[in-house]
Amino acid sequence: MQYYGLEKLMHLSDGYRKVFKIDAHELMLTQIDGQRFLIEARCPHRGLSLEHASISVSGQLQCPHHHYQFNLHDGRLEAHSEEPCRSLRVYNIVYEGNEVGVML
Repeated sequence: MQYYGLEKLMHLSDGYRKVFKIDAHELMLTQIDGQRFLIEARCPHRGLSLEHASISVSGQLQCPHHHYQFNLHDGRLEAHSEEPCRSLRVYNIVYEGNEVGVML
């Protein structure tokens, strides 16, 4: 595994959302109500972008395309409009110095 730096801590605030592409991984870093989440950037249902998904303060993400809902804390699928799909991949955030990153 290797560490990949994503963002300086000073740039993170509530409402922050950015997609990062690292090799074959497309990740989205977001901060809501002081909590940071790092998830896969595409919905596991059809592979469409989650960049414009709605995210509640309680940590529930809703895909803007088919309205599938996922828990950002563990990735669990909570609601679906078509066939069920796998959980959303959630990555552990690694803090190194003054930045956040991920081990891949």
